[in-house]
Amino acid sequence: MNKFILAATAGILITGTAFADGHRSAAPEGAKAYIISPADGATVSNPVTIVFGLEGMGVAPAGTEVDNTGHHHLLINTDPASLDMDSGLPATDQIVHFGGGQTQVTKELPAGTHTLQLLLGDWGHVPHNPPVMSEMITITVN
Repeated sequence: MNKFILAATAGILITGTAFADGHRSAAPEGAKAYIISPADGATVSNPVTIVFGLEGMGVAPAGTEVDNTGHHHLLINTDPASLDMDSGLPATDQIVHFGGGQTQVTKELPAGTHTLQLLLGDWGHVPHNPPVMSEMITITVN
């Protein structure tokens, strides 16, 4: 019975991911994500609190299919040009998902220089069209 439940759950997850791929929800004109803090060029200590901002759209948990909403993804040391904007964003140490609709995070980062950028995803973790993305900032963790 447990194997059946595990197989069914895996099938639902795979189907959900496949369904999310290939669509792009429209972003309203002028929508933008931004990092409220820390400031670009800041030197900070661990743990680092990163506060997210969003203008022209609303924040909703992943799975909530409502026009003009999405949830944040934090790109750490990641060039957005390397991402497939037509597919759901993968969850990695460098692409942190906030599918619960969170608008900030307190996180340990290794000492050194890091780039941070926000990228909004729709209900299926797919970036909007056009992408709603913050400017990339650089911080130094001491």
